[in-house]
Amino acid sequence: MTASLLSAPLSRLEQRDGFVHRHLGPNANQIAHMCATLGVSDVDALIKQTVPAGIRLNAPLPLADASPEHEALARLKAIAGRNVIKKSMIGMGYYGTHTPAVILRNVMENPGWYTAYTPYQAEIAQGRLEALLNYQQMVIDLTGLELANASLLDEATAAAEAMTMARRVSKAKSNVFFIDEACFPQTIDVVRTRAHYFGYELVFGKADEAAAHDAFGALLQYPNGRGEVTDLSATIAALKDKGAVVAVASDLMALVLLKSPGAMGADIALGSAQRFGVPMGFGGPHAAFFATREAFVRSMPGRIIGVSKDARGKTALRMTLQTREQHIRREKANSNICTSQVLLANMAGFYAVYHGPEGLRTIAARIHRLAALLAAGLTDAGFQPSASTFFDTLEVEVGARAPAIVEAAEAAGFNLRSVSGTRLGLSVDETTTREDIAAVLGCFGVATDLDALDARVAEAGGALPAELLRSDPILSHPVFNAHHTEHEMLRYLKKLQNRDLALDHSMISLGSCTMKLNATSEMIPITWPEFANLHPFAPREQAAGYLEMIEGLADYLRAVTGFPAICMQPNSGAQGEYAGLVAIARYHASRGEAHRNVCLIPKSAHGTNPATAQMCGMQVVVVDCDDNGNVDVDDLKAKAAKHAGQLAALMITYPSTHGVFEESIREICAIVHQHGGQVYMDGANLNAQVGLTSPATIGADVSHMNLHKTFCIPHGGGGPGMGPIGLAAHLAPFMADHVVQPTGGADRPNLGQGAVSAAPFGSASILPISWMYITMMGGEGLKQATQVAILNANYLATRLKDHYPVLYTGSQGRVAHECILDIRPIKAATGISEVDIAKRLMDYGFHAPTMSFPVPGTIMVEPTESEDLSELERFAAAMIAIRNEIHQIESGTWPAEDNPLKNAPHTQADFIGEWSRPYSREQAVFPLPWVAENKFWPSVNRIDDVYGDRNLFCACVPMSDYEA
Repeated sequence: MTASLLSAPLSRLEQRDGFVHRHLGPNANQIAHMCATLGVSDVDALIKQTVPAGIRLNAPLPLADASPEHEALARLKAIAGRNVIKKSMIGMGYYGTHTPAVILRNVMENPGWYTAYTPYQAEIAQGRLEALLNYQQMVIDLTGLELANASLLDEATAAAEAMTMARRVSKAKSNVFFIDEACFPQTIDVVRTRAHYFGYELVFGKADEAAAHDAFGALLQYPNGRGEVTDLSATIAALKDKGAVVAVASDLMALVLLKSPGAMGADIALGSAQRFGVPMGFGGPHAAFFATREAFVRSMPGRIIGVSKDARGKTALRMTLQTREQHIRREKANSNICTSQVLLANMAGFYAVYHGPEGLRTIAARIHRLAALLAAGLTDAGFQPSASTFFDTLEVEVGARAPAIVEAAEAAGFNLRSVSGTRLGLSVDETTTREDIAAVLGCFGVATDLDALDARVAEAGGALPAELLRSDPILSHPVFNAHHTEHEMLRYLKKLQNRDLALDHSMISLGSCTMKLNATSEMIPITWPEFANLHPFAPREQAAGYLEMIEGLADYLRAVTGFPAICMQPNSGAQGEYAGLVAIARYHASRGEAHRNVCLIPKSAHGTNPATAQMCGMQVVVVDCDDNGNVDVDDLKAKAAKHAGQLAALMITYPSTHGVFEESIREICAIVHQHGGQVYMDGANLNAQVGLTSPATIGADVSHMNLHKTFCIPHGGGGPGMGPIGLAAHLAPFMADHVVQPTGGADRPNLGQGAVSAAPFGSASILPISWMYITMMGGEGLKQATQVAILNANYLATRLKDHYPVLYTGSQGRVAHECILDIRPIKAATGISEVDIAKRLMDYGFHAPTMSFPVPGTIMVEPTESEDLSELERFAAAMIAIRNEIHQIESGTWPAEDNPLKNAPHTQADFIGEWSRPYSREQAVFPLPWVAENKFWPSVNRIDDVYGDRNLFCACVPMSDYEA
């Protein structure tokens, strides 16, 4: 071996495709073994049996060869170096913040936190569920409302959700929604887009004039976009007297000091938690907070974490009232949003835990003091700030000097906000220093003695009205008062991490969720200051590196999808669906066919699809599937013909959600086009297409791409995500633009189209992850990843088919990148359900596959390309062992209601004390020899879902309850 290496060509020794082999689980020998098991000569032969010949690409992806990790990082570092980072005083909902290092290292950069999945299996997600409960408690305390969700995508999306929630709960007959003209412009932009497709009429005006309008709801801002702080109590009361539901967009840091929206009578409070320790990142990801009154809980969008109990009566947490969500209620759901911003919500919650109430008050008071110093210095020099009461933001009229002051500020290292040709805005944040205040005043030509000015401002008590200062306690729960040293915080974070199963422990085989390797080299760039600390509305010349990286990623995605246009704005897959259907609706309207509003959706579709269609004002018509799980083409033809005059779109997932490459897909697209509709392809299963086929090749007109699935952005325990869309040329003019920082232009004809997300490029700071992945894989590497994903799925299907029926396969008996195992015959014979199998898998150290989707009573397995043969075999062994346990129930050896499956998962509490069950403790917790080597202990026994829904409690509980 050594001799052969010494004589090998240099090109082999350089291992330029080394990352490809680190991303792919199976090595060459394992691949050969797996192919032999499947009865095929090689992977290419398997693909020929799996992917229909008519849609396979006949040329390699037009992408460069793979780059080694160190070269890709160096190249991206050089691109990032083109960004110019100045102190931002732009504000508008985005602020500099200090991420505590203990949170940065142990949460944001920790795969134990960022590689976990949405906590649907609550028994092995108690750590992040507690972190989210802390976040909810923080939001409840600061907003003064009774109930908070576990975050939404961004502040503008939250405002749009507040509008639609107001319509659901308001008794008013009006179709008018009032918007405070002093709301952030990006918020108004997104709300305007959403309102159009619901058919709401928007009315704008001053906040104190809101009650003059007959409206079903209103959106007010406090402090408003100009920085003004005014008491909204009377306005809110007058609106509510007329039957309106009132939402207040606010700022968590300001609410540390200010009277809460709840105390002023608001029904909903919303905003961004970004400034609680989450970098600006050119726009995201950031957790949006959303709180309301408990009476409205069933109408609230997003996930809610609630308190329940486990089988031993111990306090246990879970996602509560899930029947409200899109995967259950489909087009009747409150919202299509299925991605929260869990990782970022956790960071914001931990920021509050680490600083505690006194620490937060000190930070907020310091921010306000610096803003007051700035205002006082400007006033002394003859400039008049527009408001006498403010928290952190000023607007000041400077006349013709505005351009010169902006230029001087840039030269000194600061970005100010140009409100108009003569008016400037300035926002102070946690990172602002007294030296910064002196420097900015200098840009206005003001020299002052800051110490003397500070004494004067302190004596005056700042610029917040006394009647609006907060008098009620905040964050009084022990969790916010016990972890203020780094040792305490470190241990608390580790304790919570130990309760969660993530990819750093074992395979997460969730069908349609693609839980694959999130490589360290992909993650490193997101915390570089050049990417982390840039304001999304910074001058474009300062964002040259970001724009180059984003356009480079867009070029990659053009190559992968075959589409000429890419929109990077949607910040989740569901938001991408919405953006795609909005583009289709705009296209039809441009042709005088706005009446086209029927959306055909197969029964096998993702739960978000029907919910998205109804958000775009479309009528959902369900298309049947045949006995093999494919779209019933005859039913599609009939319904397309029936609705030909109104047909807007077909939403279809490919490969199908049933895990099969449907051979009639091109015919399906042609039928829709024949009747005047457009084809929207849900990109959830794009991981089975890359390099083998593409949405454009298949015949789609628009498709979203889940960067958090196919392109390696980690799921973060339930978010962040990114869902950019690819569009055919005729739809490109109708993709989202942005009112503050346009993405359209002379060569981009989408200029002026309304936004779907708060920032121009969505959650831009996580785009380097996908850029790194594609750069390090290269075109051939991406194709190999797809091939191995299909190989791994077919290998598991073959290993398990004699124990669990594989529900659907293609015409040659193959599955795509995932397979559905049918548990219904087992349940009919034994009473053991897919839920019991899911819970029992925890005892073997695995997260369950996707349960009861898309077919009730089944589990859907997707191993991804990143799992090697040994991990696949461990999973197969666990599933086969569980099937053997079920045989013991069938034979009567174990009672139907007292066996390892019905009692799963087992905890350490089950391993001590009395034991009277008909199976041994060892069988319970160490069911296979290798389990003990790397045992993951669920921290609670099976959780009582019904109890949690019937006894709704969604805030922190006394610490003593966790010890019960």
